[in-house]
Amino acid sequence: MNGVHASAEMRAWLCDRVSLTAKLMSRSHHFRVQRLRQGRGQCLRDECGTIGLPRMQIVREREVVLHCDEQPVIFAHTIVPLGSSASDWPFFSTLGERSLGTTLFGDPKVRRGELEYAKLHEDHPLARRAMSAVGLEDCQFPLFARRCLFKRKNGLLLVTEIFLPAIRALQAKRLPSLQGSNDQRLPDAVNQ
Repeated sequence: MNGVHASAEMRAWLCDRVSLTAKLMSRSHHFRVQRLRQGRGQCLRDECGTIGLPRMQIVREREVVLHCDEQPVIFAHTIVPLGSSASDWPFFSTLGERSLGTTLFGDPKVRRGELEYAKLHEDHPLARRAMSAVGLEDCQFPLFARRCLFKRKNGLLLVTEIFLPAIRALQAKRLPSLQGSNDQRLPDAVNQ
């Protein structure tokens, strides 16, 4: 994390191990998932090793934008190897406009791996997809991102979350009835 050189406010978003969906909901009156696409696609070069694939190949893919009070705050990209069975991830193909995070955090069979962090520049394929999805032509790069590998039975699922510029407006905003529900103090090692 220290190599990403994020501000304290950004680290609070990047490093929090609670459900990002729950945290976003605690800072908005209206939370919405906008599914952009779901189907087969080719995994990216930097995803292969993490998801256990020897090379770039076709995977099941889902891309969504998470909105808080109608502002796009997160672009999420999820891949599942075609070798994963329907029993490994029974809910994946039927999510529609529901949050994947709510499902993952609510399933006791799901194990969450370590978070990985990056700064994505405008030439990264996911940064380009994110900016195109939300209609931002002019953006200050880099964009902060994190990804995490989830395991359920024998299946793997990789989620990448890109934090869009509007996330900064949510940092200080907390609804009175939910204050303290989803915030954690960052470990000292991350605060360095």
